[in-house]
Amino acid sequence: MSFSKILSAAALASLFAGILLTLVQQVGVIPSILEAEKYETSTPADTKTPTTTPAHAEHGHDSQAWAPQDGLERTFFTFAANILIAMGFALLLGAAATLSGRHISWKSGLLWGLAGYFIFFVAPSLGLAPELPGTEAAALQTRQIWWAATAICTAGGLALMVFAPNYLFKGIGVIMLVVPHLVGAPHPEQQAALAPQELITTFIIATAIANAVFWLSLGGAYGFFNRKLMDEV
Repeated sequence: MSFSKILSAAALASLFAGILLTLVQQVGVIPSILEAEKYETSTPADTKTPTTTPAHAEHGHDSQAWAPQDGLERTFFTFAANILIAMGFALLLGAAATLSGRHISWKSGLLWGLAGYFIFFVAPSLGLAPELPGTEAAALQTRQIWWAATAICTAGGLALMVFAPNYLFKGIGVIMLVVPHLVGAPHPEQQAALAPQELITTFIIATAIANAVFWLSLGGAYGFFNRKLMDEV
């Protein structure tokens, strides 16, 4: 499959997944963030928040920094960011499928999307759960390094477990899945959050659901458009 067709399939899939993700975020994720921001702005204490994946959106609150206004403007910029992120992941999915030598349909695309969900959300979230504004966190750079290392090890581990020709390499894949969690994610010395625990739990559940919808829709849509474009050859 040519790069132009991979790019076309990725663009169409990212548009579909980005729209769906934005709609799902409006139901559960964004309301939790807006509610948490009320707790954050009601206290003079400085707080730190992490940089994250699609539903782990970063929420900085520097009074000197520009931020979109709540409502239509904020929704538009959220949508634009979701499309860009989806495009990047769709291209990555297309590249991985091409390297594996497999042609993706919408059904197999769901499995690739499920793998992406596990790699980029589930595995990192086991150490660094989605955090609301006003949550104390470790230094940004150390969290980014651990997140990236976890995603890489998880992707490599899954690849070996699925595609490796013998059990030795499959065993190495299992080890790669476990290593980041044995090392442990970076956390502050004292855990603290301004938002109540009930709101934090609601946000984590909503974020998990939003990410699941995003990855399954991205994988399925990429497989669908990939097959359509191949049939045109």
